[in-house]
Amino acid sequence: MTDNTEDPAADIAWMRRLAEEGAQAPMQGASILMSAGLIYGAASLFHWTQISGVFPASGLAIGIGWLAATGLFLLTLFVILSRLKRERGVMTAGNRASGTVWSALGWGIFALFLSMAAVGWRTGAEGGLLAMSLGISVIMVFYGIGWAVTAAMYRSRMLWGLAIGSFAAAPLLASLTGLDAQYLAYAGALFLLMALPGFLLMRQARA
Repeated sequence: MTDNTEDPAADIAWMRRLAEEGAQAPMQGASILMSAGLIYGAASLFHWTQISGVFPASGLAIGIGWLAATGLFLLTLFVILSRLKRERGVMTAGNRASGTVWSALGWGIFALFLSMAAVGWRTGAEGGLLAMSLGISVIMVFYGIGWAVTAAMYRSRMLWGLAIGSFAAAPLLASLTGLDAQYLAYAGALFLLMALPGFLLMRQARA
């Protein structure tokens, strides 16, 4: 018969070490967030040029920028992950948690894009554009969740601010549905809430 000896003090100390470990270690993979913000922010700007008449397009041509952006991001993701595998040192609890949540959110956004494409296929270009308008708000909610989990693991007020900003951006973007300016605002949100913080976190990790 096996005796299980519980030591609450040791358990609390172990949990405290995990929390301190996550808070002190630099965040890995920030370059992925920066790349996503830059690439999809640029795609949103390109989409705005198409629907605003700067470079007018119609039908399936309107979605070409998003497809190109996704292909470029997947290529960039492969390069960054390959480099991180070569350079990765000790994996902390904070890095494991944040890496898992951002990976899951990435797959969730991919599934969302497929869903929006299905809506467009069933309802036509107009229905697809409406789904896209709502989809970008859902994506900002996803980003808010990612930043919230990361902020909790690293105990960072700045990251909590990014989470709140992402959640606030979702209804603001939805309120611009039907306006060309929605995609300008979306590009700004991606640059400010993904690309810029990803760059700053990447610099922090290198320092």
